[in-house]
Amino acid sequence: SLVLLGGCSFRGGSTMNESQDPPAVDALCAWVAYGDLPIVPDLQERLDGYVPTELSPDLGHLDETQRAVLDKLVEASRIMNDLFREQATPCLEELAARLEDVPTDARAGVQRYFRINYGPWDRRFDREPFIGNWDHPEGANFYPTDLTAEEEALIADPANGLDGLFTMIRRNASGGLVAVPYSEYFRDGLERAAGLLREAADLTGNASLATFLRSRADAFLSDDYFQSDMDWMDLDSTVEITIGPYEIYEDNLFGFKAAFESFVTVTDPGESERLATFKDELPWLEANLPIPDQHKNPNRGAESPIRVADEVYSAGDTRAGIQTIAFNLPNDERVREAKGSKKVLLRNVMKAKFDQILVPIANAVVNGEQAQLCTAESFFLHTLWHEMSHGLGPGKLVMDGRETEVRLELKDTYSAMEEAKADAMGEWAIFALTRAGRDYFPDTIFAEQTATYLAGLFRSVRFGIGEAHGQANAMQFNYLMEKGALTWDEAAGTFALDPAAIEKAIEAMVHDITMIQAEGDYDAAVAFIDRYAVMAPELEAGLAKLAGIPVDVEPLFPRYED
Repeated sequence: SLVLLGGCSFRGGSTMNESQDPPAVDALCAWVAYGDLPIVPDLQERLDGYVPTELSPDLGHLDETQRAVLDKLVEASRIMNDLFREQATPCLEELAARLEDVPTDARAGVQRYFRINYGPWDRRFDREPFIGNWDHPEGANFYPTDLTAEEEALIADPANGLDGLFTMIRRNASGGLVAVPYSEYFRDGLERAAGLLREAADLTGNASLATFLRSRADAFLSDDYFQSDMDWMDLDSTVEITIGPYEIYEDNLFGFKAAFESFVTVTDPGESERLATFKDELPWLEANLPIPDQHKNPNRGAESPIRVADEVYSAGDTRAGIQTIAFNLPNDERVREAKGSKKVLLRNVMKAKFDQILVPIANAVVNGEQAQLCTAESFFLHTLWHEMSHGLGPGKLVMDGRETEVRLELKDTYSAMEEAKADAMGEWAIFALTRAGRDYFPDTIFAEQTATYLAGLFRSVRFGIGEAHGQANAMQFNYLMEKGALTWDEAAGTFALDPAAIEKAIEAMVHDITMIQAEGDYDAAVAFIDRYAVMAPELEAGLAKLAGIPVDVEPLFPRYED
């Protein structure tokens, strides 16, 4: 069944405290009742794109206390799911109720796809409705859905205080815009989540986990996440959790607002230690980026711990649509300068995608000889260095005498540009370390890495070029085609990377994207996306060959049934 409400109090699509002015007309959801409920004709094909996959790692090495802690963390994560649902979808309860009007024979499929997408808009197809005719609000539910152009300009101006990461923008009784802190707007859910984190902290015997859980519980109620982010960087525990408002992908209007999510994981200390030496290379890589020295960022912390973990449960932003295989957090530049950032690789999710998706894609669209060079280790390394690269390059900026960040200057273009940067820079880093004589990788790394990277471009473009990761991979594909590093054999229907050209093209791409970031040049970012984030005929032809191959996994957690 479609469970939507959890413990949140939904009132016309907006949750507010009794002590606040109630939102004005924006809270009314009358629009949901209008219109027929057409269903896209290819819904079954879209459903087939998500293969149900059990993620149930072996927990036999955990003791009774650790399992009890896991249970508390999963319970808190379910609350993150509820909070994110409301952030993502205005009038969620009313929309869900309308699904009861769908003919019986189609209802189960529609409800499943609604659950996958956290609403009626298809995340793979540029948020077009798969049921009904409702336009997706670019600002999701972070902002009123009836913003005027003048009000958008007000929000965009930092001087008005409406651009905070941890606020919902609502109308007061007189119709004006107000920023409501998450700690107030989501008070009920966050108080319950904070209580669960504190209960888990009391249970665990791991001091670093207890410290983080208590400080993150405090942050839920204060909206100040700095100290808990610092404590998360120091977290060293077999049972770990990443929980709170982090990524800004859901806010397609401005890229200002952070969405709630959670990863509950069990780490592999041995595998994590094997990769730990890579973090020591970050200062060298920063110093050797292919951009002028004045744009390099030597001040970012180099601590950058690496965790290899199995996902036990996920919720919220990361659960919607395409599943995360790795992440690099926190995003706070103050924490990154002090401690770097932590890279977490979700081994069981990665393996599921490699076996079920990447290998079949390589066999379909990569030149036969190169297809055989696609390896699980190269997929793992690409993912690792993608996450490592988020911690390289420009972060804080000074523009016209004011301190700012790349994220704030590039606004809605930031996510796609940053994802493309991390992909290309990840490959550049592997090549640069190898050329410099570092003995990390086998001699076959160039051939294996490029073949796996090519298959990965197709894997991610299938997420849709309206989504940041899909858009980023379309940009890379078209850039490499333009540079002659990627060739299309129309007769065979396959692609091949030119070994002689690929390294130069990758380095050029790193330079071009990173310079746009370093200069905080929003217009240049728009132009780059307009030029390269397009569905070129060759790309479309390649994607057409992938029919029948799953697009992604739909995670199932049998240990914790939702």
